Amino acid sequence: MFRFVIGARRNVRLLFITAFAATLGTVAANASDHKIALVPGGPHPYFAAWEQAAADAKKDFGIATVDYKVPAEWKLNQQTELLASLAAQGYSGFGFFPGDGAGINATLAELKGGGISTAALGGCSVDPTAAAFCFATDPFNTSYIGAKKAIEAMGGKGNLVHLTGMLIDTNTTLREQGVQKAVDETKGAVKLLQTLADTDEQEAGDQKINALLAAKKDQIDGMVATAYITSVVTSKSLRATGDKRIKFIAFNDDPIILDAIKDGFVTGTIVQNAYGQGYIGAYAVDLLAGGACTTKADAPWIVTPQTKHFIDSGIILVGPANIATYGADLKALTHKIQTAFKDTYLTCK
Repeated sequence: MFRFVIGARRNVRLLFITAFAATLGTVAANASDHKIALVPGGPHPYFAAWEQAAADAKKDFGIATVDYKVPAEWKLNQQTELLASLAAQGYSGFGFFPGDGAGINATLAELKGGGISTAALGGCSVDPTAAAFCFATDPFNTSYIGAKKAIEAMGGKGNLVHLTGMLIDTNTTLREQGVQKAVDETKGAVKLLQTLADTDEQEAGDQKINALLAAKKDQIDGMVATAYITSVVTSKSLRATGDKRIKFIAFNDDPIILDAIKDGFVTGTIVQNAYGQGYIGAYAVDLLAGGACTTKADAPWIVTPQTKHFIDSGIILVGPANIATYGADLKALTHKIQTAFKDTYLTCK
């Protein structure tokens, strides 16, 4: 079964975002004059939900400006130059996905020195960091759960392949560790046949994943993907083979993945709360901007290898049984986290 939610300790596609805007409906008691921007590390379909999240946060919380700004390429210098440019234009807070988990810290320190608040969304900057917190999917635990589900679908034995994202992604190492833990728990019944990284770009993913299947398809019993484009490419490749023997747990909810679940080529997928990251991130950064609120030292932060101030944005496991209804669960998860966020994590004047 795939019908359960991993809650706020432990992405939604645009199909559900409009419904979120109509039903979350939280309005700030006092309008804010802050200019907030959501800035990913570079172009990537995962962040598409942030654009609508920015617009909805602006409306629902009475924030003067919430913009979605994307660097032209996935290069740290382009992200930091964009952040500097926006700061010069009067933006007072940023929710960002780090182009490099450690490399971005010098820029974050400069922003903090200028009175600009920041929070890491979707992926963490590495301590010591000036980011107030990291609000993201738990990459270790999520990958562990995905691998466990793939192994379960395999019948608890056989060869597993882990398909993962860019090595520069701050989450990749943790995802590899999570998959390895699930394999180790089988005490040899499952072998990690291969970990294939840097597949979260279309051209590289096509080449590497199709080459893998051409060479080793008959040796592979299960696959788990822990990156977005990787999952889309693998879903298409498995459909092209016409063979439903390989059990595959994907990552995120691109329509190609969902259609492959409906048609039996993909076993299930883990859906992250990308919309919630952007929506709640903009809300929280606005509260922090200008110093009216600060983070609580004694909040129930999760300590991770990257940061001591982690908040899990949650995931949902999606399979044939809940593929038509999981959007409602994402909506409820986002609403639950947002309504408790201020009292749980912030101290406000």
